[in-house]
Amino acid sequence: MKLFDVYPLNDITIEKAAGAYVWDDKGAQYLDLYGGHAVISIGHTHPHYVERLTAQLHKVGFYSNSIKIPLQVQLAQKLGAVSGKTDYQLFLCNSGAEANENAMKVASFYNGRKKIISFTKAFHGRTSLAVAATDNPAIIAPVNETDNIVFLPFNDVAALQQYFATDGETVAAVIVEGIQGVGGINVATASFLQAIRNLCDTYNSIFIADSVQCGYGRTGKFYAHDHSGVAADIYTMAKGMGNGFPVAGVAIAPKIAAKHFMLGTTFGGNHLACAAALAVLEVMEQEQLMLNATNMGKYLMEQLQQIPQIETVRGVGLMIGIVLPPHLSHIKKLLLEKYKIFTGEAKPNIIRLLPALNITQKEADLFLQALKAAVTTA
Repeated sequence: MKLFDVYPLNDITIEKAAGAYVWDDKGAQYLDLYGGHAVISIGHTHPHYVERLTAQLHKVGFYSNSIKIPLQVQLAQKLGAVSGKTDYQLFLCNSGAEANENAMKVASFYNGRKKIISFTKAFHGRTSLAVAATDNPAIIAPVNETDNIVFLPFNDVAALQQYFATDGETVAAVIVEGIQGVGGINVATASFLQAIRNLCDTYNSIFIADSVQCGYGRTGKFYAHDHSGVAADIYTMAKGMGNGFPVAGVAIAPKIAAKHFMLGTTFGGNHLACAAALAVLEVMEQEQLMLNATNMGKYLMEQLQQIPQIETVRGVGLMIGIVLPPHLSHIKKLLLEKYKIFTGEAKPNIIRLLPALNITQKEADLFLQALKAAVTTA
């Protein structure tokens, strides 16, 4: 059997990882400023994380949700405390797409409606409804197409108000990333998120904050949406939640009542997943990683803005987009091949930085030095 060929792959095989670095099978060391799409939140193979998972595996790795799992309760309590959403309810699942799928389902159950508002350049996942709410026709199969998704311009308050004025009674939910990742590190304005909150309140619609990539402390606040000063009804999270272990969550406001069998999952909230997620939150607290994300994000952006070849720098905390002129669109590849630095991209010419939240200034400076050399000699 062959693998189904769905990704263009770099010819690199990673065999070892620690902190902000990975090593390939030839012994070459790479600086990792992408963390596998924002997944590595506390650094590769963090000692506390490894110890937490290993100890749990020696006890019990998995049993289904047909029994009580105290680790789930511990995780919900710790997540509520760290995020500040102590009165929310937690549904545990396995991936960001699954989290968004369930969030939209809960919203529809809540008010009995079908329409979901999404936005241009949005990315919410690859499962059926999540991909329908993603602004990329190339990955939406015919069976995923639905009239229940409405796309409006991102950060356009007037367009949002106009739609609600004519069709607000049909809107089950508005789903929005606090910062669009795949879309190019586009930051939602405070006024835009505040307008969503106000309109959802007026029309009894549900505000879904997609925090799969932009949440979990990456911006210096637990959810990127927190910078706007408003609370969503549902927050979805995944990626950095397990530092590489598949785990995701849906935080649901108290006004939404749970019913048996409304949602379900086989693997969600298993013992190992909860141990991984607890380890991440414990390290975030102990090492003050949200503060580090704020400080290092500010440092990186200030330094990047001084590089004349860069057109624009945008983002918040450690979710940074570097917009390059078209003739420098190859810089991401150059950084990897020549300077041994992993970064991400949003095509055609945006470099995405999504490093672990415990990145140091030394590591940031290594990247800045390499980037300056790359754009100067390219």
